[in-house]
Amino acid sequence: MKKLSEDLATHLASGTTTLCWCWRLIRKDGVVFGFTDHDLTLTFDGTSFEPETGLIPSELRASSDLAVDAQEAEGVLSSDHISETDIFAGLWDNASVEVWRVNWQNSEERVLMRRGSIGQIRRGKTAFVAEVRSMAHVLEQSVGRTFQNACDAALGDSRCKVNLETPELSATGTVTSLIGDRSFAASGLDAFVADWFALGLLTWQSDDNQGRQVEVSRHEITSGVAIITLLEVPVKTVIVGDTFRIRAGCDKRWQTCLEKFSNGDGYRGFPHIPGNDTLIRYAATSRGHKGEPL
Repeated sequence: MKKLSEDLATHLASGTTTLCWCWRLIRKDGVVFGFTDHDLTLTFDGTSFEPETGLIPSELRASSDLAVDAQEAEGVLSSDHISETDIFAGLWDNASVEVWRVNWQNSEERVLMRRGSIGQIRRGKTAFVAEVRSMAHVLEQSVGRTFQNACDAALGDSRCKVNLETPELSATGTVTSLIGDRSFAASGLDAFVADWFALGLLTWQSDDNQGRQVEVSRHEITSGVAIITLLEVPVKTVIVGDTFRIRAGCDKRWQTCLEKFSNGDGYRGFPHIPGNDTLIRYAATSRGHKGEPL
């Protein structure tokens, strides 16, 4: 049940209301945006809620169980606040959303209708549609570690402890030619064997993509030239001469951790966990089942 202030309750009971919707969006980088369907700018809690921004909400849906309630917000890509580039770069992924019902004559008379986060975003040529998920979606996420063969640490983090900034595991390269929309030939990587940077991370250091990071899908060597294929198409067009910093990748296997990184103590998987075949097989002397330890 929503708790209304006395002034707002009186306003609602008057029979003639001056209500509007306000949305506060907080991106992962800390940038805050405010939108409203009113025709004038409203301000409260340090946020200006701007009108006519091209944000169109759908109906609010709520249930009494723990199902994930959802709402959709549609907007135009020509908005100064929400650009296709930012959406494609993932800046709006999992952004926090607050939906307010406000008396536009007195913004102190308001009630928070729901909190949630941005889920799936569908993009078109002229508009986008963003799913606004309720807080119940957090209950569907896995919490804690999983008992599995593969390592669940991120390469180079505090649990893994591999130093990716060493010359053996990272390098600075330059794009020398383009091959498709997400593949290119690069210089500066001659000291590394094929697949060394596969599943690694590339950070652009120049031009329009500067500072953006993208995962590496493949690292090949053709006629002595390093070919890098990215997992996703860069947000901005890559040009010859662009520079980048690239770091080694890891496939999360025990053997890779030992041979490539000499980091057996930092492995955060369970390499000796029995597989499905071991768990479901039955005893047979022909398979060496003699009651001895495996």
